[in-house]
Amino acid sequence: MGARDAAPDEHFAAQWWHALPDGRVQCDLCPRDCRLHEGQRGLCFVRQREGDAIVLTTYGRSSGFAVDPIEKKPLNHFFPGSTVFSFGTAGCNLACKFCQNWDISKSREMDRLMDQASPRRIAEAAAETGCRSVAFTYNDPVIFAEYAMDTADACHALGVQTVAVTAGYMHAEPRRAFYAKMDAANVDLKAFTDDFYFRQTGAHLATVLDTLQHIVHETNCWLEITTLLIPGHNDSNAELEAMSRWLFEHLGPQVPLHFTAFHPDYKMTDVDATPLATVRRARAIALAQGLRHVYTGNVHDALGGTTHCTGCERALIVRDWHRLLRYDLDAAGRCRHCGTALAGRFAAGPPQLGRRHIPMRVVMR
Repeated sequence: MGARDAAPDEHFAAQWWHALPDGRVQCDLCPRDCRLHEGQRGLCFVRQREGDAIVLTTYGRSSGFAVDPIEKKPLNHFFPGSTVFSFGTAGCNLACKFCQNWDISKSREMDRLMDQASPRRIAEAAAETGCRSVAFTYNDPVIFAEYAMDTADACHALGVQTVAVTAGYMHAEPRRAFYAKMDAANVDLKAFTDDFYFRQTGAHLATVLDTLQHIVHETNCWLEITTLLIPGHNDSNAELEAMSRWLFEHLGPQVPLHFTAFHPDYKMTDVDATPLATVRRARAIALAQGLRHVYTGNVHDALGGTTHCTGCERALIVRDWHRLLRYDLDAAGRCRHCGTALAGRFAAGPPQLGRRHIPMRVVMR
C-alpha cells in the first residue's frame, strides 16, 4: 500500500473484507468478524459498509496530536530519551470495562475528530518537531490500519520511525501487513486468562498471544509489553507467574515487560487503584521467572524504572518517571562498564538528560 492523501471527509476504501452469501459483508480485520448490512458499522464504529464494500470513516482525521517522551508509550528500549509524535483517531475493537482512554477509544462522536492531517503531513510534522518516531496511540491503530500503514510509508520516506501502541487483536493476514511497516510496538497483554479477556474486554487471549509471537519471531519490529494490574482481577501470584513463564518460554528473556498501576475509570469505578506494593510484587515475580527487563509504571518507583545491564547488573539507564537521569550506553548500545549489548534500538549518540522535553499540543492546520 503506497501512501496517499485522502480528503478528511472522504471515506477510505478498506482492506480485509469479503461478501457473504446472505448479502452481508464481513470485515476480516479482527476476530470480531462483524457482518454488516448497508450503512451498518462494526463494533469499532469506524469501519462501515457502503454499497458492497467496507470503508474506513476516520482516514485523515485525528482526535489530536502531541509530542511526548518515548518512555510514555511506554517504550524503554526504543531510542531512550527521544521524542515521539503521537496521534490517534476514535473507536476501538475491544470493549474494556477499565479503559483508561475511554473518552477517545469509546467515542462515537465523529465531531471529536477536529484535527485533520494526511499521512505526508504527519510525517513532515514529526520531522519538523525533531521527533525520531510517530506513535499510533490513544486508541488502537488496528482499527485505522490503512491510515497508520500509509502514514508509516510517509514516515519512512523521511527517515522517521513508527510505533504502534495496541492491544494486538487482529487476524493473521492484516497482522502480517501491519507489523511489516512498524518499527516498534507496545502491546497490551491485559491478563493471562481467557475468562478475563472475555468478561472484561469482549475478546480472547489466544489471538493476542499469536500477535506477540508473530512480532518477535517473524518481523523486525521491536516489542515491549504492558500489563495494567487491576486489583482482584489479574494480579494474583499464580497468574503473574504463569504469564511471566509463558513470555520467557515463547518470546525469550529480553522482551521488556511493563507492569502499570490501574486507576478507577469508565465502567470499573468500584475497584481501588493499584497499590505500589502490587506493581513491585509483580515485577519481582517476573524477574524470578527469568525475564531480564521488567518495569513499573504509573507510579514513582526509581528501581522499577531503571534499566540494568544483563552482564554486570549495573544501572545503565536511570529514570525519574519519564526523565532520564543517567545513560551509560556507548554508541552501539553496549554497557560502558562491561561491554554487554542491551536489547533494543539505540541512537549513535547519548540522549539529553534531565527535563529535555515538555509535552505540547501540535496544531496541524
